[in-house]
Amino acid sequence: MIADADLHIHSRYSKAVSKAMTIPNLAKNARFKGLGLVGTGDILNPNWEEELLKYAEKVDEGTYKRAGIRFLLTTEVEDDRRVHHVLIFPSIETVREMRERLKPYSKNIEREGRPHVNLSAAEIADLANELDVLIGSAHAFTPWTSLYKEYNSLEEAYGDAKIHFLELGLSADSEMADRIRAHHKLTYLSNSDAHSPMPHRLGREFNRFEVKEATFEEVRKAILRRGGREIILNAGLDPRLGKYHLTACSRCYTKYTLEEAKAYHWKCPKCGGRIKKGVRDRILELSDTDERPEDRPPYLHLAPLAEVIAMVIGKGVETKSVRVIWERFLREFGSEIRVLVDVPVEALAEVHEGVAKAVWAYREGKLIVVPGGGGKYGEIKLPEEIRKASIEELESVEVKVESEEIRPKQVSLMKFSRKG
Repeated sequence: MIADADLHIHSRYSKAVSKAMTIPNLAKNARFKGLGLVGTGDILNPNWEEELLKYAEKVDEGTYKRAGIRFLLTTEVEDDRRVHHVLIFPSIETVREMRERLKPYSKNIEREGRPHVNLSAAEIADLANELDVLIGSAHAFTPWTSLYKEYNSLEEAYGDAKIHFLELGLSADSEMADRIRAHHKLTYLSNSDAHSPMPHRLGREFNRFEVKEATFEEVRKAILRRGGREIILNAGLDPRLGKYHLTACSRCYTKYTLEEAKAYHWKCPKCGGRIKKGVRDRILELSDTDERPEDRPPYLHLAPLAEVIAMVIGKGVETKSVRVIWERFLREFGSEIRVLVDVPVEALAEVHEGVAKAVWAYREGKLIVVPGGGGKYGEIKLPEEIRKASIEELESVEVKVESEEIRPKQVSLMKFSRKG
């Protein structure tokens, strides 16, 4: 079976997270998005564990269900150098044992959703391996709280301890990450790190698993590439839409080349703010190969449907106007992914012609992308030539762009619906 999964989110017990992040809301919005599997996030927090057990039923070890959506037991922890790691647990008993083992090293493990732990990355990984917990680096390249913010290699961070996956984060994709040879042996996860249950956050990045059943054990086999189980697709934002893709000021968001940032000693000459190194530049610093593993699954670039609609009608992504159009598309076609990738543009135009033209531009690589950086998300823009054209004229439209980037041409998700 095919299972689309977002395995890194947060609960309402983490800082700066929506109070609407509850199990019932997550199940409801996962259905809207088209996800079958969701990580609980924050499961080391005892209050969140209690809510999970109240609102979801156990269907297998490490696997729970609410309204048809499966939940796996996951969390994110912060180590003694403020590097974040994602953990995936085989059972609730293992969650409780890990909580007890970490308590002497954490002052907030029973209060905070994402606890700080006074242990090194290697020590946390050793403990995870001892308890048969899957572990990997969270959003590995971002300039805050990530592996490559603090270290220059996997070995420098984890020593001899084994990790099982690497999470790409919103500002990188698998092609970028494969520029580092040490990653070739690892499975990549593309997760949302959602702080809100809304479908333009939840599932904005996801993994397509081919498994026998949507359970922890089957997902474990897929991550470890055993028994014919595997990830057949990573999907997520065009990396240029991520908040930290390019090197930029974290106050005024002015973008700089790496050489300029170094010359300015990482202080913005325009506003005095701190310049943050972009993911693209950080990967280029560490790059040691142009080769890619033959078994690496493809990466499909997606943008949340609500953001496409918001761009077209000129309204905020969480406004009622955007929501109404979004709901019309989902009633008609079933899921965001089908709308963005597979439904014929003529059918989309029967719901909303402007959005249909934007989706066509997205698929054909004629959507303009203004890259993000410094903590500001990138933007998508519809070329004026396409905005003015009719549906029948789209194929003949030529887009002229001087300073902004054209996004890559999209591919059909149907190619990844099954093996081969």
